[in-house]
Amino acid sequence: MIDVAPESKKAKDLKGDFWDAKNIQISIGKVITEDEPPEEARGPKPMPHVTDLRSWDMKLLERYEPFYAPFCDMCCLCTYGKCELLGKKGACGIDAATQQARTVLLACLIGTAAHAGHARHLLEHLIEKLGEDHEIDLGMNVDIEAPITRTVMGKRPRTLGDLREVMDYVEEQMSHLLSACHTGQEGDSKDFESKAFHAGLMDDLAREAADLAQIVALDLPKGDEDAPLIELGFGTIDTEKPVVLCIGHNVLPGADIVDYLDEKGLEEDVEVCGICCAAIDITRYNDAAKVVGPLSKQLRFIRSGVADVVVVDEQCVRTDVLEEALKNRSAVIATTDKMCLGLPDMTDEDPDRIVRDLIEGNIKGALILDPEKVGEVAVKTAIKLAPERKPLKKLPDVEEIIELASECTDCGWCQRACPNSLPVMDAVKKAAEGDLSQLEEMAVEELCYTCGRCEQECERGIPIVSMVTKAGERRVKDEKYKIRAGRGPAQDVEIRRVGAPIVLGDIPGVVAFVGCSNYPAGGKDVALMAKEFLERNYIVVTTGCGAMSIGEYRDEDGQTLYEKYGGEFDAKGLVNMGSCVSNAHISGAAIKIANIFAQKPLEGNFEEIADYILNRVGACGVAWGAYSQKAAAIATGVNRWGIPVVLGPHGSKYRRLFLGRADDEEKWKLNDLRTGEVIDGEPAPEHLLYAAENREEATVMIAKLCIRPTDTPKGRQMKLSNYIDLHRKYFGTIPDDIDKFIRTEKDIPIVYKKDVMKILEEKNWKPRKVPKEPSLMEMEKG
Repeated sequence: MIDVAPESKKAKDLKGDFWDAKNIQISIGKVITEDEPPEEARGPKPMPHVTDLRSWDMKLLERYEPFYAPFCDMCCLCTYGKCELLGKKGACGIDAATQQARTVLLACLIGTAAHAGHARHLLEHLIEKLGEDHEIDLGMNVDIEAPITRTVMGKRPRTLGDLREVMDYVEEQMSHLLSACHTGQEGDSKDFESKAFHAGLMDDLAREAADLAQIVALDLPKGDEDAPLIELGFGTIDTEKPVVLCIGHNVLPGADIVDYLDEKGLEEDVEVCGICCAAIDITRYNDAAKVVGPLSKQLRFIRSGVADVVVVDEQCVRTDVLEEALKNRSAVIATTDKMCLGLPDMTDEDPDRIVRDLIEGNIKGALILDPEKVGEVAVKTAIKLAPERKPLKKLPDVEEIIELASECTDCGWCQRACPNSLPVMDAVKKAAEGDLSQLEEMAVEELCYTCGRCEQECERGIPIVSMVTKAGERRVKDEKYKIRAGRGPAQDVEIRRVGAPIVLGDIPGVVAFVGCSNYPAGGKDVALMAKEFLERNYIVVTTGCGAMSIGEYRDEDGQTLYEKYGGEFDAKGLVNMGSCVSNAHISGAAIKIANIFAQKPLEGNFEEIADYILNRVGACGVAWGAYSQKAAAIATGVNRWGIPVVLGPHGSKYRRLFLGRADDEEKWKLNDLRTGEVIDGEPAPEHLLYAAENREEATVMIAKLCIRPTDTPKGRQMKLSNYIDLHRKYFGTIPDDIDKFIRTEKDIPIVYKKDVMKILEEKNWKPRKVPKEPSLMEMEKG
């Protein structure tokens, strides 16, 4: 072991690329050479069972009490019921809060199962193709390549075969967790929440295994801060070519489509594009593919008739995709056991016979469970079908829209059914008069995310989504944006560079925009929030649909944010880590800060790492459009690591938030592990899971939730300056809780000192100690 003074020239020299190349782990204060045995060799660490981290969960739940917002007051899960729980108990004895917590656990398990099923499917296919000894190597700048697995399971996966053990563990734990949801099992809401935390942690593991496997097996970018810019938007698709559209989350079918085109020299003759995370991962594999957009684009794009072949895999695919595609004679190929769509299994059939049956309409679509065969069939079908479908690659003309709109009976059910309460009926009535402006606005501004509920309620069967799509067609065809390809994890060298500034507050925070596209007022809000924090020197990371929504915005100078900001994990960096499974790298970056900067051991050390992140790492997740069960699992897993998450207003439909009570001073007491004292803390972060009503409220709350007890006076000044400035910008006042975040006068931003001091005097503020090593953990005796 070589000890190095953190501020010495020698220490700075030791952080250079020479030491990286020698595969030596360097952290501030220490250099650990290869002569020292790895931590996993110092003795096995037991993997946590369902209750092993329960004590940590209870600490979180004591501070951040669950706030339940029941979607309904009934329990309908067994034949004792259905039971009304409003002020009553069910026939099994369950009360309302416990039933809500059970429902949250079920949602998290569904989300975890989706990622785990995806990961297992992906992993087994890649092992079959490359062998279980295929090495996990993320390059010379990523030595800590599986921080979640190392921390939770106490082991470092070195090969694809090692990831099987990760999946075995995840699946075992899910079985135990699901069994707790059975009638007459768990009877305490907080224990259900602890189990939901565990489900979220299993989701973290499954996502990390999935992305590690596809990165190393398919040679996706390995922490590349200069990952290429990819074309994004309707307007990037050449409709004169045959078009293959991939929807879902599993990269394998799309990768094999690209490979078949490359093998046959057809890459310039066929367009390959994608919606949702499949799009991101295919473009990580081959940057010639194109991204149509997030899942909100599905119905609009299919109705447009542009896609000759629609290839679906798993997760976030409209379940009526076959019905919608058949309206335009698009061929549909299902590719996984998760979504068979009632189609005949053609996996073992000759590819040319499948193509013939699809072209001639002998079958509605085909289930093909061999990704390589999918590649051949999809390309051949698109090439042969495209000329026949050319007349179908269009929407109803304007005259037809006006005629359809005239059928409206003013019943208003379309507006009542709309999740965002858009003035749908008013827009249709205006269209009947020849004015399509309101329909056009709903399309162009992404106010309508084409769920189709309005159509289901319309007594005249008016195809409102098609009308919205047609009204915005002229401008939508010009939608050409850029998104940076998913780069994968943050490099260790980047973590070394930013670890100290993040923990000390010099970089005000890391803000992660993730989640789905169930937005209250369009995807532009996500981009505007990202822009706000980029301009204020935060690190902005993103994945999935959030990453696409950020790309669908141009700044005043005509550039997308990806063109304007670099992709490095540093202040003012806009870091697209990849698809939904790449969310694991966001938690992983926080874990690596604790390990590389603070020298916290990873293996089997979850509670210490999570406690460090909660109290020191200024990170905040934002799932502004969260709608899926996967998003519930992701957020809950992130929460267990001590990272707060802000949801959009629809997020309250998940039934549960984790809210702190800022005025309850006892809840914010901290143990200073360096002095042994119990000291007065502050509501930092104030909430663990919070639903904001609008972009303005969310923006202010994000800045607030990046505050941490360990901020230096300079760092706290910077964070409070952002908090105050944003509050004044959007609400016109200095926040009335500013006194809670002033420890000493040194924390007060200079520009606001006079106003803040006045508030402090009015509230009889008293300075308090700044903790040296704040923790929720108790000091070990002896």
